[in-house]
Amino acid sequence: MFGNYLIGLREGLEASLVVCILIAYLVKTDRKDALKPIWMGIGVAIALALGFGCALEFGSQELTFEAQEALGGSLSIVAVGLVTWMVFWMRRTARHLKSELHGRLDAALAMGTGALVATAFLAVGREGLETALFVWASVHAASDGTPRPLIGVALGLATAVLLGWLFYRGALKINLAKFFTWTGGMLVVVAAGVLAYGVHDLQEADWIPGLRNLAFDISGTIPPDSWYGTLLKGVLNFQPDPTVLQVTVWALYLVPTLAIFLAPVGFASGKGKVKAPDEQGSRGSQPTKAS
Repeated sequence: MFGNYLIGLREGLEASLVVCILIAYLVKTDRKDALKPIWMGIGVAIALALGFGCALEFGSQELTFEAQEALGGSLSIVAVGLVTWMVFWMRRTARHLKSELHGRLDAALAMGTGALVATAFLAVGREGLETALFVWASVHAASDGTPRPLIGVALGLATAVLLGWLFYRGALKINLAKFFTWTGGMLVVVAAGVLAYGVHDLQEADWIPGLRNLAFDISGTIPPDSWYGTLLKGVLNFQPDPTVLQVTVWALYLVPTLAIFLAPVGFASGKGKVKAPDEQGSRGSQPTKAS
């Protein structure tokens, strides 16, 4: 459940910050007349993300078992690729996010209502689609027949909305650079579990061989239906009897990805420190707020 909560929190907070930046800019520049088109674009983006998630969930139920496993495995791998790109992109470009959105808004204001709707839709829609896909893949991987994964996601999204509102009101200060770094690192760990489970799905669909070639089997030590087995599965997508290929893929993804992402210097961080979106080029790493 914690892993799904983290997904909802991390992905939802990014979308919340985008919304805060758009709205705060319009309010501060005395363009409140443009808020309605912005909210329209945000609403369409949310509706599209929800529709995409429903299509994945209900559409897959009409498929055969092998087709369901093939679809689940393929989309899990795609979701891991998207979320990996997203956490690296956010860390590298967080300090430019506010100015980038402001520039898009200025151009949209000059073009009219339709451009404003499109700007808000594109800014939030990408986050929404990525969130829907990764949440579906994660819930599919961690589901144990209970609503706990979905409850975790819902609680994470609710927390993200609350934090976004507090940022906008100026009631909360936080070092966003550190927040996105550590939550991004934890999300990479969750993604590794989703990737391993996606490989297992493809093996069950008979797309990839090696389903019977187990790396180990500690089901007797960590029963899947025990409280600690359920906890490990919910947080890390842990499986007590993984195949050799699952373990190999998990390690090959997790170790180098996490090392690069947390590296103080290099591709992950530029100069070793990423500024929060609203520092606008100022030096240092003082806590900031989104409004």
